[in-house]
Amino acid sequence: MTQQLYLSDFETFATNGGGNGPEWLPTLRRTAISRFAALGFPTPRNEDWHFTSVAPIAESEFHPLDITSGEVRSADLAPFLFGRVDWPTIVFVNGRYAAELSTTGTLPEGVRVLHLARAWRETPALLEQHLAKLATFEDESFTALNTAFMYDGAVVHVSKDVQLEMPIHILHVVDPIAARVVMYPRHLVVVDRNASARVIESYVSLGNARYFTNAVTEVALGDGAYLAHYKIQRESQRAFHVGTIQAHQPRNSKYASFSFATGAQLSRTNIYTLLDGEGAEVWMNGLYMVDGEQHVDHQTRIEHAQPNCASHEVYKGILG
Repeated sequence: MTQQLYLSDFETFATNGGGNGPEWLPTLRRTAISRFAALGFPTPRNEDWHFTSVAPIAESEFHPLDITSGEVRSADLAPFLFGRVDWPTIVFVNGRYAAELSTTGTLPEGVRVLHLARAWRETPALLEQHLAKLATFEDESFTALNTAFMYDGAVVHVSKDVQLEMPIHILHVVDPIAARVVMYPRHLVVVDRNASARVIESYVSLGNARYFTNAVTEVALGDGAYLAHYKIQRESQRAFHVGTIQAHQPRNSKYASFSFATGAQLSRTNIYTLLDGEGAEVWMNGLYMVDGEQHVDHQTRIEHAQPNCASHEVYKGILG
């Protein structure tokens, strides 16, 4: 029943234009929603979801939010900025870019941080090269759903040889207006050859609304590039969160991933990487802290596609 609801919402979304984008985007959306219709929601019979039932998501009714909330002010963001207002921060409220809350004017030469609607216009070649090329949806229901509905998100591009010292913060904020809403953040992080960067991806809530975040982040590294990527999930404890990170690592690239999950009634974070060049190395670390009847799940997948690569992994948790 709920699967049909998502298909109906897609028809409305597509009829209304589905946001701005290039000519190839509507076809991609249609292909993705068709794949979701074929796959359906995963069940514990799916090997990848053996320990996580998404029935609470599949049986709940959520709809995309058509308006941008005006309830969030700069002062509301203070608890989530790590005391560093000088860091470049791109803010999304209820899944929509909030220009008045974002501070990305301090970026050095060779670094761009755009929201997706602007990136369609200004960096179409970058998006065509990478978007939906890394996080494929052939066997991934939630990625297919995100691809069909993706409307906004952050595009981070660090040009070759640039050593970015200051972290870039992608901050998703949900306010009480988002009750019974589903959001589809879609991010792309590209770090070119021999460049380095740090990116923080935060999901936070200002209330205790019941909503659903279905996020996808694609990470494309160049030869010899380094990215430290921190994901922080502090959603409402009545919310649901499914996030997928897919990275591609060529020769001598380094990717350090850290995931911290403490919010949401049910949360699942998938972190996948392809070690696709000799000398590539990955660190996957995580910490979860939950209480009561919260359910948290991390799934990692590291593909050693080329020789002489290295991977390291540590996940720990605090229960109660």
